[in-house]
Amino acid sequence: MRMPRVFVLHNGIVTSTSLARPVGAPIVNRPSPVAVGTIVWLGSEVMFFAGLFAIYFTLRSTSPELWELQSSKLNITFSAINTAVLVTSSLTCQFGVFAAERLQAKRTSWKLSDWGMAEWFFVTYVMGAIFVIGQVYEYALLVSEGVSLSSDSYGSAFYLTTGFHGLHVTGGLIAFLLVIGRAYAAKNFGHKEATSAIVVSYYWHFVDVVWVGLFAVIYLLK
Repeated sequence: MRMPRVFVLHNGIVTSTSLARPVGAPIVNRPSPVAVGTIVWLGSEVMFFAGLFAIYFTLRSTSPELWELQSSKLNITFSAINTAVLVTSSLTCQFGVFAAERLQAKRTSWKLSDWGMAEWFFVTYVMGAIFVIGQVYEYALLVSEGVSLSSDSYGSAFYLTTGFHGLHVTGGLIAFLLVIGRAYAAKNFGHKEATSAIVVSYYWHFVDVVWVGLFAVIYLLK
């Protein structure tokens, strides 16, 4: 008689094992194709942002006086607060992943410990939106002070690097809405829905790490 099998999801890995598995028998780990594809794609994104960093440092090395003058117009305190919001969103995102791994799509009560994936991801979405709004506000202030995309090499480098990152954050926000909507639309929240939530978290953590690097280079490095 064919024995039933149990499938366990953890960090995008589906573990398959028989209920009657003999002692010492190996457990088959099957990586999710979606998770593997996302990781490979993020590897290409690393190379993309590495190119942006190279452009920034190249332009900076040719105009150190311009960089010193224009970087003094940056509001480091405001950007640090905005950065803290984005970094904190990675924590709320991970709490959503924990809920997805236990296949809990929605809250069972208003206690934080009973929140599901949808609630934690919605909080993450709000924090990410606050970051984007803060970035747009900063752009407006800099433009009013004469720092624009076409003003000089500093403006081009600044808006190119931070702008592409902002587009990636916006893409992540759209992904969160899709995953939250899918959680509410699905009759049963299963491994497929949980895997989608997990791979979105991979992307969001990546975006956060990239911004920490950008913040250190653009705002702190003298």
